[in-house]
Amino acid sequence: MKRVIGTVALVVASCAALSANALDRKAVLDLATAQVMAEACLAHQVATKYQPINVVIVDDGGNTILVNRQDGACKACEAIATSKARTAALFNNTTRNFETLSYGPAKDGVAADLPGIALVPGLIAFPGGLPIIAGGVPIGGIGVSGASGDEDEQCAQAAIDAAADLLK
Repeated sequence: MKRVIGTVALVVASCAALSANALDRKAVLDLATAQVMAEACLAHQVATKYQPINVVIVDDGGNTILVNRQDGACKACEAIATSKARTAALFNNTTRNFETLSYGPAKDGVAADLPGIALVPGLIAFPGGLPIIAGGVPIGGIGVSGASGDEDEQCAQAAIDAAADLLK
C-alpha cells in the first residue's frame, strides 16, 4: 500500500512539475513590448503623414494592454481600433482576412465562409488589425484606426516589425 501511495505521489508531482514548466514557457505579451510596438506604429504614421491614428494592443484573450490616441485622431476610432485588435487576437487572423471570411471575396456576402460573423458585437471586419505572434504562438493583437484601412494595417505591421526581436 505504501508503495502504491508513493508511486501515485511521484506521478502527481511529475505532472505538476510538467504543468509548471509548460506555463513558464508560454509567451506572454508584456507592457514593455506593447510600448515598443505603439511607438513604432505612431512613428510610422508621422513619417508617412497618414491621418492621426488610435493604437490598441491586447493580449491573446482580447484584454487591453495599451491604448494610444494621437492628437486630432478620430474619437470614435479608439473603439474601432479596440475591435480590430480583439478580432485579430481572438481569431489569430488579420481583420482583412476576417473581412473576406465574413463577406466573401467580392464583399457581397456570396461565398462567405462565416457569413454574419462580423455582426457579433465587438468583432470588426475591415483592415487594420493584425495578430501578434511570438515563436509561432499567438500572444495578442494590434488594432489601428484613423487613417484608411490599408494605412492602418501598414502602421500595425510597422509596429510588429519593430518588435520582431522581442517576439522571438
